[in-house]
Order: sequence, then C-alpha cells, then structure tokens
Amino acid sequence: MKLTTEQLIRPEIAAIGAYHVADAAGYIKLDAMENPWPLPIELQHELAGELAQVALNRYPDANGGGLKEDLRAAFAIPAGADIVLGNGSDELITLITQALARPGAKLLALEPSFVMYKMNALFSGLQYVGVPLNGDFTLNLPTTLAAIEREQPAVVFVSYPNNPTGPRYARDEVTAICRAAPGLVVVDEAYQSFASDSFMSLAGELDNLLVMRTLSKLGLAGIRLGYAAASPAWIEQLNKVRPPYNVNVLTLAAARFALKHLEVFNRQAAELRAERARLFEALAALPQLAVFPSEANFLTVRAPDAPALYQHLKASGILIKQLHGSHPLLANCLRLTVGSPDENAALLSAIQRFFA
Repeated sequence: MKLTTEQLIRPEIAAIGAYHVADAAGYIKLDAMENPWPLPIELQHELAGELAQVALNRYPDANGGGLKEDLRAAFAIPAGADIVLGNGSDELITLITQALARPGAKLLALEPSFVMYKMNALFSGLQYVGVPLNGDFTLNLPTTLAAIEREQPAVVFVSYPNNPTGPRYARDEVTAICRAAPGLVVVDEAYQSFASDSFMSLAGELDNLLVMRTLSKLGLAGIRLGYAAASPAWIEQLNKVRPPYNVNVLTLAAARFALKHLEVFNRQAAELRAERARLFEALAALPQLAVFPSEANFLTVRAPDAPALYQHLKASGILIKQLHGSHPLLANCLRLTVGSPDENAALLSAIQRFFA
C-alpha cells in the first residue's frame, strides 16, 4: 500500500505554508530590501569576461577558492576568527540550527524579527522561544535576560539592525545577551552596510559569538552569498553539516570580483543612507503615518489602514511588504525598501495621493 504525502510529511511541516515571494513583474520593487542599481556597464563587461573563464565542469573549491581571505581583508574580520560560507545567510541559519538540534534544545529570538529563525527551528526540531520587543520595537532587556535564564537556549538570534522593524538595539544590550546566554549568540548583521555599529571586531574573541552577514543587501542579492565569523571551534562544527560544495563556482567568482570593486557598492550604500534620511523626513511629515527609526535600507511605517494603503500602492505599480497580520506588534505596519531617488519619489507621491 502506497502512503500519501499527508501520511509521510511531518505534520508540523504540512501545517504551514511555504515562504511567499511575490511576483514583482511590472512593479517598482520595494518589497525585498534590494539595492536598486545594477552593476555599472563597464563592470558588467569586466565581470562577463571573468565568469567566462570559470571552470563550470569542475566542482567548486570547498574552501572558498580564496574568497574567505578576500572577505577578511575587505571587512576587517579578526585573525582569531574562522569563516564559513553559505548559500545566502539563509543556509547559514539552517546549518546552525541543524548542528544544535539536540533533543529538547531551544532557539530563542526576539519578536518580530526575521521569519527564518522560527522556520528553521521548526525544520530542525528545535523548540522555539519568542521574546516580544517593546511596542516601539526597542529591546526589552529585562524580559529577554529573564527568558534566557528560564529557557537556557542553545542559540539566541539577534538581528542587528532588526528586520522587519528597522532599529538597531543598543550595543550594551546585545553584549548583555552574549554574557547571559549559555549557548551560541548569532548576531545577524545582514544590514551592516547601512548601520553605525558592528560586532565583527569581537568575532573569535567572545567564545559564544557568531557574526553573520550577507552580500545581498550590499547589491549582490542574486549571487546568494552569506558568510559568518566565529571562534574556530564553532566553525569546525558548522563545517561538519555544511554541504561540501554549497557555494557554486559562479558565485565564488562573482563575489571575489565584486570585492575588488567594493568602493562602487560602498558609494551606493552611502547614497541609500542619504535617501533613507530624506524618505524618513518626508514620511514623518504625514500626520497619518508613524515612521520608525531605521539603520537598515528600509523603513517600517504604521498606517491607519495598512491593507488599504498596500493595495493602493500595488494598484499604483509599487510593490512593498505588508507586515500587518504577521505579528501582533506589526498591526497596520508596512515595510518600505529604500530605493533609488526616482523610486522613492514615486512611492511618496502614491502615498500622498492615498491620504489626499
């Protein structure tokens, strides 16, 4: 007798939906925190030449083919830290949860935060513990420390700055979490290019700290390259669950090429930070909206009727992220990626029309 998918799939997996990615064809795409600019044309031609020479018939270098050394030099990764590469930071989260999924082990994360923390706890069989933020999306440190003491989690995830809300927690708050946590603390710095602080200098120095980053927000979302730095003991264990050829040859080559031209991406990040400030000021001038501070490349706003505003923007050809309904603290909230000056002008114009 053949068993059905319903009989074979774990019930907790069958009960959830897949991660939804909206069809963005034909829209101004402000829903996924991407860099709005393509590579400059001269770099496109240069990259094409580089990729044409890649040995597609060979497996990738399992040690990164020199990319780890390039990352260390480009982003001041301490000599005492080792590096692991991932197919985006999503894969790194998976590796961490797989490696720590002892029976009864717990994953603790702040809420609301990146949805993949909770999903990977489910996938790997970790018990998930969510600790709510304050109503203004700041960190409630006493509640967080109490939860760590009570739950004794194997791993704590801290998004720094936080997605989908925008603020960066105070450095001493995150340091207090590192001191209190009995297990690993993952500081997720996906938006570090737009933030004013980083924990990377402590990677390899604090035994239970792992700093995770991605090249996606910098302008390379399409190549799916994430990296993490931590003490050699942690990286050794993560490499045991990492597929040996998890980062493909084209990604390795494209990432090494991009790091040679890092100043191009740094200039774009600086322009996005300036655009974020202008967009924040314009949105804050609208009395109907509450705009939350952000050190990422997006702004989170609360509207009187977020679903209606979302549909209005979509009808206007602008795709943003609706947060309403995903968590109680995100009631009537929307997330707006900071785009190019023209894209931001179109967004503001559409929002102003809605409230007019």
